Amino acid sequence: MQVGIVGAGMVGSAAGYALALQGTAERIVLVDIDDKLARAQAEDIAHAVPFASSVQVEAAGYDGLAGCGVVIIAAGVSQKPGETRLELLSRNAEVFRAVIGEVRRAAPDAILLIASNPADVMTDVATRLSGLPPERVIGSGTILDTARFRWLVGQHLGIAPQSVHAYVLGEHGDSEVLAWSAARAGSVELRSFAAQVGAPLTQSVCERIDAGVRRAAYTIIEGKGATWYGIGAGLQRIVRAIARDEAAVLSVSIVTHEVEGVSDVALSIPRVVGASGVAADLFPELDAGEHAALKASAQILKDTSDALTL
Repeated sequence: MQVGIVGAGMVGSAAGYALALQGTAERIVLVDIDDKLARAQAEDIAHAVPFASSVQVEAAGYDGLAGCGVVIIAAGVSQKPGETRLELLSRNAEVFRAVIGEVRRAAPDAILLIASNPADVMTDVATRLSGLPPERVIGSGTILDTARFRWLVGQHLGIAPQSVHAYVLGEHGDSEVLAWSAARAGSVELRSFAAQVGAPLTQSVCERIDAGVRRAAYTIIEGKGATWYGIGAGLQRIVRAIARDEAAVLSVSIVTHEVEGVSDVALSIPRVVGASGVAADLFPELDAGEHAALKASAQILKDTSDALTL
């Protein structure tokens, strides 16, 4: 599969680097308003290819996206220290007005993978601007939050994060919902597993993990200005599911017909992802508090999207 990346900044280049190292794509094309930046990133990534794969990496204009099966959109302005993802909306929506039309013209059959923040609202914006069905406009959503959740739980339990099956739902942002009640380690309910290995999930432990997931981006932004490695790997994982038609279950964001009584809202739940995009939505079993929190998250995102005039 050929993969395009619009936006050759830190997130776009990290995604390109991850794709190249994993050999996920046959060809990677970087597009940026700054041609010199796109060329520099493409050449730098290409120099890593001999160590790992045989991917072709290049920079091009929008016409170079022709033939791409997936186009990652990582264009937009960066999140400022202390700024919420939702506050980025008005600035990044303006960028998308220019980008989406060019991408659709050059690669009309491509699945769009949205990485720009605020990810959920920008997924809604991209869906509205592109005219594509929702299952073909996929936001990175909470794939990174879910990875953070699994990593922190794995650290506490002393097991590999790949053995933790837990998801973050709703917004990729402040109102996100850690689905503790549906979490498993291996095939065992999480609290039971924790008790068996002598690492109980007390309230203080859960609060610490929740804060670690919810505040991770702010901590990283304060320290180095932005996040890019984690989300770059997450974008690679989504592309791999599409390119190999894996039918993988991933927590990604699309415009969803109804969530907790809120209609036509872009947010994350576990979904089956394959060659056609999102093939199915999966709603985990939640407790009453998690249902309420997910509804609140959905309503926040719905209200924000509805307020935007394109």
